[in-house]
Amino acid sequence: MHKFKVRVYPSKENLPKEKQLAWGMAELASHNIKADSLASEMVANRVIDNAAVAMAAINRKPVVAARLQALAHPSEKGAALFGISNDQTFECEWAAWANNVAVRELDMHDTFLAADYSHPGDTIPALLAVAQQKSKTGNDLLLGILTAYEIQMNLVKGICLHEFKKDHIAHLTPAIAAGIGTLLKLDTETIFQAINQSVHLSFSTRQSRKGEISSWKAYVPGFAGKLAIEAVDRAMRGEKSPSPIYEGEDSVIAWMLGGKNAEYTVPLPEVGAPFKTILESYTKEHSAEYQAQALIDIAFNLHRKKIDLSKIKEIVINTSHHTHMVIGTGANDPQKFDPDASRETLDHSAMYIFAVALEDGAWHHEKSYSKERSHRPSTVELWKKIRTEMTKEWTDSYHHPDPGKKKFGAEVVITLKDGSKISERLDNANAHPNGARPFTRPQYIQKFKTLSERAITSKEQERFLQLAEGLPNLDVAKVRQLNVVVNKESLEGNKRDDKGIF
Repeated sequence: MHKFKVRVYPSKENLPKEKQLAWGMAELASHNIKADSLASEMVANRVIDNAAVAMAAINRKPVVAARLQALAHPSEKGAALFGISNDQTFECEWAAWANNVAVRELDMHDTFLAADYSHPGDTIPALLAVAQQKSKTGNDLLLGILTAYEIQMNLVKGICLHEFKKDHIAHLTPAIAAGIGTLLKLDTETIFQAINQSVHLSFSTRQSRKGEISSWKAYVPGFAGKLAIEAVDRAMRGEKSPSPIYEGEDSVIAWMLGGKNAEYTVPLPEVGAPFKTILESYTKEHSAEYQAQALIDIAFNLHRKKIDLSKIKEIVINTSHHTHMVIGTGANDPQKFDPDASRETLDHSAMYIFAVALEDGAWHHEKSYSKERSHRPSTVELWKKIRTEMTKEWTDSYHHPDPGKKKFGAEVVITLKDGSKISERLDNANAHPNGARPFTRPQYIQKFKTLSERAITSKEQERFLQLAEGLPNLDVAKVRQLNVVVNKESLEGNKRDDKGIF
């Protein structure tokens, strides 16, 4: 890896494109021709993981709405749509849109946390859709996914968006564009133009994850995928894009991030080296914001101690700056204590999540967020006794440069009414690579079977798993079958309607 320095240059300096960050990323994408074996295994895990959470969410309202939009854009040589029979195909940008909403809706797939936040699995639906429409092989798709992960995760390591209240799709969209570039074997210049356009169009505020969080949180990655696909299409037709998009006098760094005096360091691998950064990503065992994963496991441990919850005076969660500010009391969001808040808001409330997990000793992607559950008097009482505190120890370990030493956990201190204290600490969630029970292929397969059992048959489960596990060797026809089909009787929103414009 080498450190790519990025700063703002006055227009009179005329920074050559070969020295721009977007060119550096495009060059990596155009030279990615060989996959690392362990990284290839992880790609298959991620494809399985995405399908698992998509099936669990397949009939949820935002997913149905996105699917109905996609159904209005059929294409004879298009891409498959999650849940819909493989003999029907749709324009790839709309398939990417709908499939990504299904993947993102339950907030239960992979994550990577560094200077900023990301769900790099959000890159996969757009790449799969383009691969199906453009008749690419499994190996082509594999390389494209590895490029997308490499770009997004290294941007996340080097450039913090949250500090300036920008949403993390600003790193997602260029990663998808770069991945499509690898997938389609495009030249560096074309990918460069597509990345510039993707960055330019993808900046938005973090209000989508603040206050009353709406279903748009699930739609954001699908929007990023559509943007990237269209940007690549324009670039392939010879259209140019704003440049330098990161370093220019009126660029995103100058006006949307740190300003004209800011400097960022983005780590990038050497051109031609196999991409392995995907191995640093980690999935979720529980349907909740990643920084709550360890909190749920801690709550389970405390639940087994059979504490009389009515005797609790206060619960303090000592954790990192990010956890405190995003899902903790440091966010200063009263909605995080509101029983009538949306599922998306409760998903981003460490206090609610910990209260429910401590009471129940279990977590369920639907039942734990139900209105009955959030309104339970004992839960509301316990919920209001919980607060988070930021500590240097947890913040430093959150940002540790060595992936093996990163910690995304917490120490929970329960103070009882008699003054006695009970504490429980966990450095990382059990399913994390550094956790007590790291996820490997069998756990991904079990997660898929568990979350999809109500939506698809066991025969369909096995058909999809066989394809996903054989991804590097799939021919064009089999890539087009890399989809999960739900019985029509079990699938809501399987026919076009006239409720909207499309």
